[in-house]
Amino acid sequence: MAQDEHTAIRKEEAPIQFAEFLETVPSGSQVAISNLTKKRFQLGGALLGHQISPPKIQLHCSNESCNGVRFFRITTKDLPDVSHESYHFFYLSYVCSNCQRTEKVFSLAAQRDSAKESGRCQKFGEIPRYGPPTPARLITLIGPDRELFLKGRRCENQGLGVGAFVYYRRVVEGQKNRILDEIIKVAHKVGAAPDQITALEAAKSETQFSKAIASVKNALPLSLLVNGHNPLTLLHSALSDGLHLRTDQHCLEVASSIRIVLAELSERLAQALKDEAELNNALARLLPKDA
Repeated sequence: MAQDEHTAIRKEEAPIQFAEFLETVPSGSQVAISNLTKKRFQLGGALLGHQISPPKIQLHCSNESCNGVRFFRITTKDLPDVSHESYHFFYLSYVCSNCQRTEKVFSLAAQRDSAKESGRCQKFGEIPRYGPPTPARLITLIGPDRELFLKGRRCENQGLGVGAFVYYRRVVEGQKNRILDEIIKVAHKVGAAPDQITALEAAKSETQFSKAIASVKNALPLSLLVNGHNPLTLLHSALSDGLHLRTDQHCLEVASSIRIVLAELSERLAQALKDEAELNNALARLLPKDA
């Protein structure tokens, strides 16, 4: 018998590992966990309860001695028992195993399945906030619109696709000239053709973002291409997608793509300027000095 969207039976999502839940699921989510608890026994063998079973997790550590993904270990001493009759509310605290300074705290609620070690877990929040860190070079590139971008990042972390898309679009369109200025710097450094630099300069005076990007689609230095593609064209394509009749999930995917391309462009801009600076320094050291 045919079923419409109102009568279709939704399948329960497949359980995931506890570590995956803590590492990758945003706040506000409730998920089935396959290894939520472990049995706790008396010395004589009697079952005392089902204790929460926190895993070792991998997160980004922003400490200068780490600055990358590191293992975090649990520091919570009194781990709670979890009932199958109601939710238990608790915190889990972690610390970076490498620097032993960066902490992570999760606010959770859990209820196990009857006579099983699996169950469901709700993530209310976490400190620091959920999500990978925003690269410093990207923050530098967008400059004055830093707060708008971070609002978009928070929307993305919370699964709010339309909000994330709107904020990211405002940032890209608002900082068009700032982005073009950085591209022009690279063009000068790598000795781009005069007509390329002229096209980039002219694009700054174009008020419509789409026309500005179309006018420089062939003017970018090769070192800034992303897998052979012009990142400005990729951004324009994403921003032109619009919101009309689009689902929030679709907007979330597009917003994520905008952020990733922006971050990659900022890295390539910084690397291109760094490489040129290092080359000039090397030449200055090696070239013979005039008497």
